[in-house]
Amino acid sequence: MLHFSKMQQILILLISVLGVAYTLPNLVPALRDFSDPMPNKTLHLGLDLQGGSHLLMEMNANEIEENWLDTVRGDALSKLRAARPRISYAGVVIKKAKGHVQVRIRKVEHFERAFKLLKTLVQNLQGNVFMGAGSADLVVEKAPGNTIILKPTVEALNQRIDSAIGTSIETIRRRIDQLGTTEPNIQRQGRIRILVQVPGFDDPKKLKDLIGKTGKLSFHQVRIDKTAEEARRTGRPAGTIIIKADPSDVASAGRSYLLVKRPIVDGEDLVDAQPGYDQRTNEPIVSFRFNSSGAKRFGRFTRDHVKEPFAIVMDNGINELTKKRDVHVISAPVIQEPILGGTGQISGSFTIDSVTELAILLRSGALPATLSIIEERSVGASLGEDSVQAGKMASMIGLSLVVIFTIIVYGLFGIFAVIALLVNLSLLIAVLSILQATLTLPGIAGIVLTVGMAVDANVLIYERIKEELRAGKTAINAIDTGYSRAFGTILDANITTFIAAFILFMLGSGPVRGFAVTLSIGIITSVFTAFVLTRLIITFWLHKKKTKNLELPL
Repeated sequence: MLHFSKMQQILILLISVLGVAYTLPNLVPALRDFSDPMPNKTLHLGLDLQGGSHLLMEMNANEIEENWLDTVRGDALSKLRAARPRISYAGVVIKKAKGHVQVRIRKVEHFERAFKLLKTLVQNLQGNVFMGAGSADLVVEKAPGNTIILKPTVEALNQRIDSAIGTSIETIRRRIDQLGTTEPNIQRQGRIRILVQVPGFDDPKKLKDLIGKTGKLSFHQVRIDKTAEEARRTGRPAGTIIIKADPSDVASAGRSYLLVKRPIVDGEDLVDAQPGYDQRTNEPIVSFRFNSSGAKRFGRFTRDHVKEPFAIVMDNGINELTKKRDVHVISAPVIQEPILGGTGQISGSFTIDSVTELAILLRSGALPATLSIIEERSVGASLGEDSVQAGKMASMIGLSLVVIFTIIVYGLFGIFAVIALLVNLSLLIAVLSILQATLTLPGIAGIVLTVGMAVDANVLIYERIKEELRAGKTAINAIDTGYSRAFGTILDANITTFIAAFILFMLGSGPVRGFAVTLSIGIITSVFTAFVLTRLIITFWLHKKKTKNLELPL
């Protein structure tokens, strides 16, 4: 146990030195300017330490259900229209209050065939531990009056909501990342809520405007045979919608457009969007690029509709003030020539900030449903500074008391343990810095707890060595046996603590996870320094002493 090869000695010392080196940038700001592979990374401070913005958002679950019902209605219409021989039906209607789609068949002799045809829309859900293997997404039932009901199941709706929440979290993360902030905390709370915490970002209004918008872009054909005003007077043609121009566009303020409801291309086909300037007019624009399928559809449309306008529509979801859907035409350019390259630009009455925000929205993708702000908070930096100072004070007091106690009780071996403790703290901070972890108040608590627990292993080892000495063994045998027999106890104790930290990480959220990460890394570094580093230091000390009649300073 006391033998170390040259390679082992070099490796242990190298790890210890690297731990100190990667900790220094947190203490010496000048080192942060170094480039990789030199140590230059530091810990990020969490919301509770450096201030920032806190938002609690709630997803509109009804919107998810309504969108799904609209999809079911469209699928049912497609099936009925494609049926051969033809099926005569009176209507396919969405009943929002009842949460289903109602299909009424005109002729009794067509009813059974229509029922079997619509049954093919049913798909099995991917099962999990909470869902049976045979769970379906739709229930197709017969109702009086030659009526067929298509109703989404509760399991399928919950699965859609879960998927929408997951998509929203990733979309919000992409949008925030492009603001240049570090380590935002974005997590699900409850069934339909999302918590967003962005440390160091002190403009909650800008954050709210950016991540709260649905940001769904679509390209639509403009009807040139009838204006929006005529459609309002005489009735909209089937398959059309009326959308107003963007109020910020002075040139088109108050104008409305009659559009074909089915989009030419939607935002899902966008692969990139960047802010820029028009080379001719020098006005702010957003340049966009489609994927291959979107480029083909857009190119085909522009080829067939030269000298005709098309509309670029932005859907920003439900406006919190008006409680109405914020959908507007941000631009309606005339196609001068076929656009076959899959690229284009959006122009209008934009400012530099607005084109940057629009580009971020388009690049990050659309939210699957509207998010409403139900709690908004801004944490001041002064509170964070107080917390940092309190954490530093607690760490210094805890470290000092542990150092004094260890040296008083164990003398020279206590000094060895203190050296290992300092290296342990360096390794802990170094690993957190390399991982670019975010340090929160619970994380500081984890560090303080690590300081208190770090010498536990040394205490066990030293007490075991004392027992062996009392049993009459020589100093070297006592040290060797003490380390050998204490290792199992140390390992068991730390494994149980590690399991508890793992459970905290898996089931906890935000700051609780930060505490679990700090504690877990602290356990690993503590075992290394207490069992490996102190043993190496004692081995060096033994080599400098005469082995005969050696007395241990314990």
